[in-house]
Amino acid sequence: MKKKILALLLTAAMVAAMTACGGGSSDAETEAPAESSEQTGDDAEAPAEGEDAEAEAPAGNGADFKIGLITDVGGVNDGSFNQSSWAGLQRAMDELGVEASYLESATDADYVPNIETFIDEECDLIICVGYMLADATRTAAEANPDVKFAIIDDATIELDNVSCLMFKQEQASYLVGYVAGLMTQTNNIGFVLGMANENMNLFGYGYCAGALDANPDVKIQQINANSFADPATGKSSANKCITDGADIIFHAAGATGQGVIEACSEADGVYAIGVDSDQAHLAPETIITSAMKRVDNAVFDSVQALINGTLEGGVHTYDLAAGGVDIAPTQDLLTDDVIKAVEEVKAKIISGEVTVPSTQAEFEAAHGDVYELD
Repeated sequence: MKKKILALLLTAAMVAAMTACGGGSSDAETEAPAESSEQTGDDAEAPAEGEDAEAEAPAGNGADFKIGLITDVGGVNDGSFNQSSWAGLQRAMDELGVEASYLESATDADYVPNIETFIDEECDLIICVGYMLADATRTAAEANPDVKFAIIDDATIELDNVSCLMFKQEQASYLVGYVAGLMTQTNNIGFVLGMANENMNLFGYGYCAGALDANPDVKIQQINANSFADPATGKSSANKCITDGADIIFHAAGATGQGVIEACSEADGVYAIGVDSDQAHLAPETIITSAMKRVDNAVFDSVQALINGTLEGGVHTYDLAAGGVDIAPTQDLLTDDVIKAVEEVKAKIISGEVTVPSTQAEFEAAHGDVYELD
C-alpha cells in the first residue's frame, strides 16, 4: 500500500516538474528558446533540488561575471543531469556572487538559438549540458573565440575556449551494479539506457561488470529507450523488465528515467537505482541507491576557475578518487553487509586493484559478449 501511495505522489510530482520545465517529454510545449529564465528575481521557478537563488546575487569576487547554462532536452527539472548542473551554478551564485541564468532546450533545434541568446547577452561563460550540444557548441566557439564555453560529457572539441568536463561514470555504475548483484532476490535485474552511444555505453559497461562481479549468476535485461525526455517509454521499458522477472532496475536515461522509477514504485518487491544525483527523495521506499556524477561540482569548479583566471580549454576528468563520481550517500535501504562490500570494492577501484571496463574490448575481455547495447 505504501508503494502504491508513493507511486501516486511520484506521478503527481513528475507532472508538476514536466509542466515547470517544458522539456520533460518529447511532445511537450515550451517557451521560445530566446526567453531566458533569469534566476536573480522572484519570477523564476527554481528546480526541486538545490538551494533557491537569492533575490540578488551576493557581493563577492564573481559579481562582475555572467554565466549562462543550457540544458539538453531533459529540462532543468529532470531530477538528474541537468538539475545537478543548475544546482552547481546556483551554488556559484550563492558563494561566488556571479549572475546566472539557464535556458531549456525542448528539441535539438533549440541548441543553436539558445547559445546565440547567451552570446548576445555577453555571458562570460556558457555551460552546455550534454554531448548532444557538441556540434552547436563547437560551431559557436569557433565563431566566438573570445567567449568561454564548458561542455559536459563531451571530449571532442579541441579549442582553447572550450573546457570539456568528463566523468568516469563507469566507476559509479560499477558500484550500483555491485549493489544490484548482491541485493537481487531473483538473480534478474534490468538496465534502461537513454541512448546507446560510446559515451552512454560506459554506464552499461560499469553496471553489468559490477553486477556480474558481485553475482556471476545474475541475468541483466537491457533496453535502449532512445530518448532522455520520454518518461512513458521509460515506464514501459521498466514494466517489460519487471514482467520478465527483474526486481532491480537501473536507469541512465535522464527524464526518461522518471518513468522507470514510477514503474518500480508501482510494483511490489521491485526497486530502482537512480543516476547522476542522489534520487532517493523521488521515491524513498523504491530507490535503493544512485550512481552519482558530481556535475554540480564540475560546474562550480569551472565558474571558480573563470573568476580566478585559470579556466583552460581541454579535457578535465572527474573520477572516483577525486570525488567526481560515487555511489549516493542515501543508503537507508541497503544492508550493512552490502554497504561494507561496496566500500571495499570502492577502495579497490581507487587503488587500481579493480579496473572498471571503459571500452567494449575491455568489457568483453572480462565478461564476454554480455552487454547488448553497443
